[in-house]
Amino acid sequence: MKGQGILPFESALSSLSSSGGGRVHSFAQSLALSESFTDAPWWQELYRRAFPTMVSAVSVRQDGWAQRGGIDRVITLACGRVFTVDEKVRTNDWPDILLERWSDEQRAKPGWIQKPLACDFIAYAFAPSRRCYLLPVAPLQRAWRMNGRHWIEQFGERRAQNVGYRSNNVPVPIQTLMDAVAAAMVL
Repeated sequence: MKGQGILPFESALSSLSSSGGGRVHSFAQSLALSESFTDAPWWQELYRRAFPTMVSAVSVRQDGWAQRGGIDRVITLACGRVFTVDEKVRTNDWPDILLERWSDEQRAKPGWIQKPLACDFIAYAFAPSRRCYLLPVAPLQRAWRMNGRHWIEQFGERRAQNVGYRSNNVPVPIQTLMDAVAAAMVL
């Protein structure tokens, strides 16, 4: 597959093309899995570490503008400051962060790394280890704009066949991404 680069480490497996069979993801099952993590007690622990003056962390479950804008949780601090977070959970510990380039590749619908988001942070967690990267959205997306083409060439793409559409993701090694996000904060 073009763009399916060879990684120097184990990463998320590529799905076979829709014509080649392979695993087909179900949006409903993926959503149910995601929602099963919503009430995990470790989210509160992680957010308390990131925001010591947190007074609430409210889950946004209703489909609407907030959910569609990437808001899964609203965090309020004692001073009244509010942060919004899009939560991403992977069920295995991988050495990369999987950036969603296209949520629907055939229809060219941008994934969360490319589309405008209403949230302040992406909380990207690995469930087995409870390790989480709290990524500021604006620098993260700027890092993608600065490096995305190179990352596709260097790390390849991972496609996931879903019922009626196929998503496209780029596995970027964690340290590479963190360095790029830091560099993107320098203007």
